[in-house]
Amino acid sequence: MTAHAAPVLAAEAITSAGTGQLILAAVLGIAVVILLIAWAKWHPFLALILGAAVLGIVAGAAPGATVKSFTTGVGSTAGNVGLLIALGSMIGALLAESGGADGIVATIVRKVSGSALPWAMAGVAALVGLPLFFEVGVVLLVPIVLLVAQRTDVPLLKIGIPALAGLSVLHGLVPPHPGPLVAISSLGADLGLTLAFGLICAIPTVIVAGPVFGNFIAKRVPVALPARAAAARERTAVADRPGAGPAGGQDFVDRDDLANAGTGEPDELVDRRLPAGRRNPGFWPAVLTVLLPIVLMLLRAVAELVLDEGTRLRTTFEVLGEPVVALLFGVLLAMWTLGKRAGFDRVQTSSVIGGSLPPIAGILLIVAAGGGFKQVLVDAGVGNVVADAAKDANISALLLGFLVAVGIRVATGSATVATITAAGIVAPLAATLDKPEVSLLALAIGCGSLFFSHVNDAGFWLVKEYFGMTVGQTIKTWSVMETVISVVGFACVMVLDIFV
Repeated sequence: MTAHAAPVLAAEAITSAGTGQLILAAVLGIAVVILLIAWAKWHPFLALILGAAVLGIVAGAAPGATVKSFTTGVGSTAGNVGLLIALGSMIGALLAESGGADGIVATIVRKVSGSALPWAMAGVAALVGLPLFFEVGVVLLVPIVLLVAQRTDVPLLKIGIPALAGLSVLHGLVPPHPGPLVAISSLGADLGLTLAFGLICAIPTVIVAGPVFGNFIAKRVPVALPARAAAARERTAVADRPGAGPAGGQDFVDRDDLANAGTGEPDELVDRRLPAGRRNPGFWPAVLTVLLPIVLMLLRAVAELVLDEGTRLRTTFEVLGEPVVALLFGVLLAMWTLGKRAGFDRVQTSSVIGGSLPPIAGILLIVAAGGGFKQVLVDAGVGNVVADAAKDANISALLLGFLVAVGIRVATGSATVATITAAGIVAPLAATLDKPEVSLLALAIGCGSLFFSHVNDAGFWLVKEYFGMTVGQTIKTWSVMETVISVVGFACVMVLDIFV
């Protein structure tokens, strides 16, 4: 299994429909997905299944062929992406539960002050955001932001926006987050190369959307500290956090996993049964654990560029840098640096890892169903129609991928759905691009998927509630910040395209 395997293509098209019928099928299929998510409030998993069915019916494909195409796409996407998301979630859970993330944040914030604070918050958010889902990063970082704002004279948004920018950029552009992984898998891009380009683009994007925009908007949209900011941040007060799992803001370990087995307390929070006197695993052990998978995957990309094929050293780097291997080593290291060093015994470490899996079930299902929808698009020949039209109109594949993702993101509020659908539509164009350009296409789609988060995006409401802002303030700050990230990130991708 490789994260950069070529997209699954049908041996032959599942329909002989003409160009007009295929375009109508694609428009109606995508419209069904958008309406079911944005208007009917259906779960994206079901919306994507129904959208694929409508697409197949309108395109004139046989029902059996449509089902086979959809299930093939589901299996391919789940195999390529699901395992990596699960391993990344395990590292993130151990980082959060051990106190390693808190230690990283506290250490960096403690060493800086004044005008350097926004830059420090952007940097620490980017670092913590490597293994953590965006929602979990918000839950971990916002209390620190509120505390720092309370103890200093720095405006809340001046340090809050950089923290949000660091998390959002990493979530949208850098694997092993779901969005980038889906784009890489759908387009057949090289993960190591995409990772390298993503990190290059992430740096200026975080700077512009973080400290620079934060300083600008803080002067124009004054936001007072929420009343609850003065409350002490206690880990045991999990009942004050909304929902369950990363999407709702609670710890990864929510319910009766291994630690509570046979206790007769199926609803007891596992977090309460973990050691009360947890030791901070230390700054450098936590940082090195987060960076290990990234470094291994980057080393593979470098080895493939500078070492001769077939040499023992290159083969070694290729194996160690295989995404599933790199993330597995990261999990094994985290079990020691963030598990044992934090005072967890084997059962408790296992319960933390086990608790990281239920919250990502919904994400995995959406990603898998999106892969099925994408495959029906490809097998019906919609992608070829779009590719031919783009060539005739002389439209850049990068620009097309970006604009399609922008449209679906604004309509549905889902970055994942935008990424999956856009990747499926432009997938045939990837076959005409060289290896670096395919990676840049994946990043262009990722940038488009972050454009203008508004009221149909769960992240919008998460940020609004945590910062105590009105809807208008959230649009002026968070929504504009996401748009800045999208535009600056895409500009960086286009600049890289000139040189690679």
